[in-house]
Amino acid sequence: MKVIVGLGNPGVRYARTRHNVGWMVVDQLAARQCGSLTKRLRRGLRVVAAYAECEQGGWQIRFMKPMTMMNHSGDALRPLKGRVSPEDVLLVCDDVNLPLGRLRLRPHGSAGGHQGLRSCLEVLETERVPRLRLGVGGGTGRADLTPHVLAEFSAAERPAAEAMVERAVEACGSWIEHGMTEAMQRYNPMGQVG
Repeated sequence: MKVIVGLGNPGVRYARTRHNVGWMVVDQLAARQCGSLTKRLRRGLRVVAAYAECEQGGWQIRFMKPMTMMNHSGDALRPLKGRVSPEDVLLVCDDVNLPLGRLRLRPHGSAGGHQGLRSCLEVLETERVPRLRLGVGGGTGRADLTPHVLAEFSAAERPAAEAMVERAVEACGSWIEHGMTEAMQRYNPMGQVG
């Protein structure tokens, strides 16, 4: 099984914010491959994720959105621990240190200050988890990034954001079909592989 996890915050208030680009990617992927994310993953009585499953490229694929708040995204991965190799989980999230529109795929690394990523890596107990970061800009010179990431894209930014989400959907498909190395060569800036 391969799992693509879009990081974000639940609720209408956050739906179109920069912090929810991971959810936007997973929603589009699921809609194209297997419909909406109608299944629910529970830990006890608490719903921790919405998901959908289908087959693609000979793999069983799970598209998943944690229903916890961003900083507790890893809670949604606990039920998968030991059932799925961390190398077969792709975390999709925003990145304030990348300019708007830029993608960066990596096979592993630190959370780089992203609390949702940190939560996932802690639960999986490894940094060897693939991730796709989507540039939302704004990381330079701001002491508090919260207002920036919890704001919606401006009208001027929206076309670049929509194009970036579309490219991220393609990058996820490439990761499933061809693996990380080829996906990085196709979708990282100037073919960067790390």
